[in-house]
Amino acid sequence: MPPWRAFGRTSTSLLFRGRPLTVPLALDAVNFLSADVRNLFGPFINVFLVTSRRWTQTEVGFVTTASALVGIALQTPIGAAIDVTRAKREVIVATMAAMSAAAAIIVLRPTFWPMAFATTILALAGDAFVPAVAALTLGLVPKDAFARRLGRNSAFDHGGNIATALVAGLVGYAFSQRAVFLLVPVYAALTSAAVLAIPAKAIDHDRARDLGGDGDGAERASALLRSRPLVVFAACAFVFHFANAPLLPLVGQKLALQFPKEATAMLSFCMVAAQAVMVPIALVVGWRADRWGRRPIFLVAFFVLPVRAALYLVSDNAVWLLGVQLLDGVGAGIYQALTPLVIADIMRGTGRYALAQGAVATTQGVGAAISGLAVGEVVDRFGYSTAFLALAAAAAVAFAIFALFMPETRGDGAGAGDPPNEAGR
Repeated sequence: MPPWRAFGRTSTSLLFRGRPLTVPLALDAVNFLSADVRNLFGPFINVFLVTSRRWTQTEVGFVTTASALVGIALQTPIGAAIDVTRAKREVIVATMAAMSAAAAIIVLRPTFWPMAFATTILALAGDAFVPAVAALTLGLVPKDAFARRLGRNSAFDHGGNIATALVAGLVGYAFSQRAVFLLVPVYAALTSAAVLAIPAKAIDHDRARDLGGDGDGAERASALLRSRPLVVFAACAFVFHFANAPLLPLVGQKLALQFPKEATAMLSFCMVAAQAVMVPIALVVGWRADRWGRRPIFLVAFFVLPVRAALYLVSDNAVWLLGVQLLDGVGAGIYQALTPLVIADIMRGTGRYALAQGAVATTQGVGAAISGLAVGEVVDRFGYSTAFLALAAAAAVAFAIFALFMPETRGDGAGAGDPPNEAGR
């Protein structure tokens, strides 16, 4: 079956398994619209501060790193709370409200301390949003449809990113870079309406935390540290995000320095180029992950990253930079679609799914935060080429760790509530 037919099959399977049609459609809308909210930050803030507010790379790196560290400190406990709570829909609504408040601060007071506060709000909201959506998905779909549904989630997320980039590019070009952030409250309200359209009774809360049938899972919290695959995967996530997180902002800055008037539009085109590739990649990953396994597909993502970072050294030509950015669609597309599935494999039956997601997100957040500060210093002192070279070397380390130490996590016929397979121990 081709991936575009599998894309539609997920909705059909949900409909005929006792779920109302509004469930898959609402989940599609949540992923599409929330992408518009979450991704109007990040690279757009970076370019806005550097080009419009004349911040140095070191100042931007300090603010983003400090706020990220606050989020990192609370990432794992937030994941544990999401495992326990039955108000997963309300958690998502709260994150949308928080991001709208952060957008208002950015528009009204784009100075140092208000920006530090706004980026901290964003970090905490992101800590809660991603594991909440993954847990909600796990609680809504049967175990054997989870891989396909995650691929569909990811495809709609990337589709939302494309819409965001196009709209933000037009708004930034027609008005100002600051005006882009006024879009956030609109999309946040639409996302909240979509998630509340999912009936609360449609959520299986035990399955949402990947709980087995032999207890409440409390005694298994130590499974995070005892699970070698989870520890290895977390280490890979750390290095992957250390290398990947600064690449798009750096490319956006290089384009903005060449084309100041078109800064937001050029960054938007960078995002569109990658996201357009991520949509089919996510569908193929969701369609084939159960057949091919997780490890060989993930190896592609880890191989593409150092190649992409090195290719940025070849030329500063805008067309070349946009072309290389297409590779982000392969690497990041695979990573985003497969990470929740790999964690579910490893934590099967423990009831600690969101907690494990929080732990992995903590490690990748540390990597991204450290790289933001370190790369800012490198660019200020040695230039963009040295920064790209260092990030390519870090990405090669991530590939080596995954290739040498990460096992296949796919279970053979294990369903929700079954004990973890040997790869997950």
